Amino acid sequence: MSTNLAWLLRLPLILAAMVVQVHGLSPPGFLSLDCGLANKSAYNDSITGLLYISDSGFVEGGLSYQISANLMDQATNEQEKTLRSFPGGQRNCYTLPSIPGKRYLLRTTFTYGNYDGLNKTEDGSLFLFGLHIGVNLWATVNLTNSGNSTNTFWKEVLTVAPDRFISVCLINFGLGTPFVSSLEMRRIGDSMYPFVNSSVSASYFSRLRFGAVDEFISRYPMDSYDRFWERFDNWSYPWVNLTSKNKAMSSPPANHCDDFSFSVPSAILQRASTIESNFSWFSITVEANSNLQSETMELIPIFHFAEVGDVNGGARRTFDLSVDDEQLLHNFTLPATSPVTKFDSSTRRRGSRARIVLRRSPGSDLPPLINALELHSRVWMINLTTASGDVDSMESIKEKYMVTRNWNGDPCSPRDYTWDGLNCIYPNGHQNPRVVELNLSASGLRGEIATSFMSMSSLEKLDLSNNNLTGTVPDYRLYSLRVLNLSNNQLIGPIPDSVLQRIVAGQLDLRFGML
Repeated sequence: MSTNLAWLLRLPLILAAMVVQVHGLSPPGFLSLDCGLANKSAYNDSITGLLYISDSGFVEGGLSYQISANLMDQATNEQEKTLRSFPGGQRNCYTLPSIPGKRYLLRTTFTYGNYDGLNKTEDGSLFLFGLHIGVNLWATVNLTNSGNSTNTFWKEVLTVAPDRFISVCLINFGLGTPFVSSLEMRRIGDSMYPFVNSSVSASYFSRLRFGAVDEFISRYPMDSYDRFWERFDNWSYPWVNLTSKNKAMSSPPANHCDDFSFSVPSAILQRASTIESNFSWFSITVEANSNLQSETMELIPIFHFAEVGDVNGGARRTFDLSVDDEQLLHNFTLPATSPVTKFDSSTRRRGSRARIVLRRSPGSDLPPLINALELHSRVWMINLTTASGDVDSMESIKEKYMVTRNWNGDPCSPRDYTWDGLNCIYPNGHQNPRVVELNLSASGLRGEIATSFMSMSSLEKLDLSNNNLTGTVPDYRLYSLRVLNLSNNQLIGPIPDSVLQRIVAGQLDLRFGML
């Protein structure tokens, strides 16, 4: 949507997240990154009060920019003024601290602001790049002919953390330089959005609130999880907006057989839209804009209802609800006192639009009513991450030798973005990819041979030739290893007996000395 808005393995990043919570007045589980923020300390956002910090500790590479000077006055928040651009590499990833198995909302915003002077959103050329959540495609950011370069676009995904970190990656399709203005992470409740799990994430399609609302976007602190709720504007006679005086409304409890706690804010449940009593039905059409690649989307609709009208004397509000001519609710009677959420995660709706019809049931005293709706598209998490032991080993090697290659994100997954110098195997079934070959020849490596190489139990070929490695040949008890090239280094001392025995048995090809 558009409007003029506003791989954690190391202790420093953990500490950074703790600082956010302790000093930034942000709720636990919130992390707000102002991408490209440089030469300025953290700040509290003027609209939400949430603390924003620089993204520099959470990403490698990229260049910091400000939007064009003549557009600065049009920025409606600080995050719109700066961005991080990624002209180098096919994949550049942010690493965010997380708790394994917990649910998170992740949101990226994009304000181009003609930072590069190329007018890319208005020159007619293709301008699009991809987003990955972990090792799976989340969305495509399409800014082609998107108009005013001060427009802010956003992408949002609900996901389950697979490990101690979540990776958000920008993918270069060769159709414009990827960039990002802000990256926000919000931990949500364990019972929220029950269709989200380790195999399925959910990408934002639409989230609408109804009734008379002043703000185009409602978010934190009204919504304690900082979801974006858009105001529904496409209404006219015979639509009627209602407001409840009941300030104690709460979202559905989690123990209902078909309802779950979506923690809808009370302020949203207090407002609704209906129609004049002499009419029987109304429709809502939600369409994708050009920023969404929507042809293959599988949409999950969620409807939030709360009675805000006059139901004195036992008046009933009963209605049917259908999506694209498929009935989801039949003779549904809205409770007079408690909010209700209804959703359908089993039906797969494809396409760029959804038409929702609410129709009054025969004998109903009152016409249909709606307070809010959400539409999310499934993101199938079909690519598996590299085996955690191999990831830890590769990260340790990268850090020890300060490898300057574009080693970003997951080492082996997805296949198109395997780290330079690696070959991996991708077993069938639910097995994680493994590193089988590692070539670091002529990579400027210095110091002793790291023990981390011996931790990769599937490694078959290791090439460390033509470097400046010193010390002795390690006692390699890595029985998967078939080829070990250590030639043209500064290694000294005898070759360990265990290595010699494998050479004599024809199990290991060792290349050693100066060639």
